[in-house]
Amino acid sequence: MLTLNNIEVIYDNIILVLKGVYLHVPEGRIVTLLGSNGAGKSTTLKAISGLLKSERGEVTRGSIEFQGSRIDRRDPSDIVKLGLAQVFEGRRGFEHLNARENLIAGAHTNRDWRQVRDDVDRVLTYFPRLGERISVQSGYLSGGEQQMLAIGRGLMSRPKLLMLDEPSLGLAPMLVEEIFGILKRLRDEESVTILLVEQNASLALSIADEGYVLENGKIVLQGRADELGENADIKEFYLGLSEAGARKSFRDVKHYRRRKRWLS
Repeated sequence: MLTLNNIEVIYDNIILVLKGVYLHVPEGRIVTLLGSNGAGKSTTLKAISGLLKSERGEVTRGSIEFQGSRIDRRDPSDIVKLGLAQVFEGRRGFEHLNARENLIAGAHTNRDWRQVRDDVDRVLTYFPRLGERISVQSGYLSGGEQQMLAIGRGLMSRPKLLMLDEPSLGLAPMLVEEIFGILKRLRDEESVTILLVEQNASLALSIADEGYVLENGKIVLQGRADELGENADIKEFYLGLSEAGARKSFRDVKHYRRRKRWLS
């Protein structure tokens, strides 16, 4: 469904952030993109969504294709209409609007009001907690409720591919598990394809079908999620576990150096 062909991204005509990144997202799958802070994960999503120009960035090499059509030169609004939606890091709801109005705002590509109402009801079946708070201004919702609202708003455009940037950020573990369970349901029940950027590697790999690891603007490892979860380097660097399964100290992880290059 989505293919990144060795893309290079530069900010301000001088800062090279992504260096030949390739990525394949098959239809009906959850693909996770892992990496530490500053690795280029959010930049990758913005390149796909067409939002780099707002931050003085651009794709200078390679191409991005969605369902066989090149999109890296298209306007962000056109990309949404094609069926690609992004849920940003930090929720970013319209605080002065209530939950229902926020959901309706996500349906700006749909002019059929009856269908929009049906879509609101559909979103609330996945997030019943929002139904209980539907008339509350989003600024008064809890962090978990705001994250549910952000995902629901993304679903209102009826995306074929939904991209999420750090949905677990700042949330309690029980809420994170609930939200990730809903992502699995969206894949299994509605065949929504998902590209998930996440620092919680263990949880991301537990629901994903495939994964990529981004380091310093380059893809250094890829494979099936279950295989990545058993990879010694992933365990040590991203999960803080030694080969014996014992949790390492922060000091050990901080000064960790890979034993070998993952990919040439």
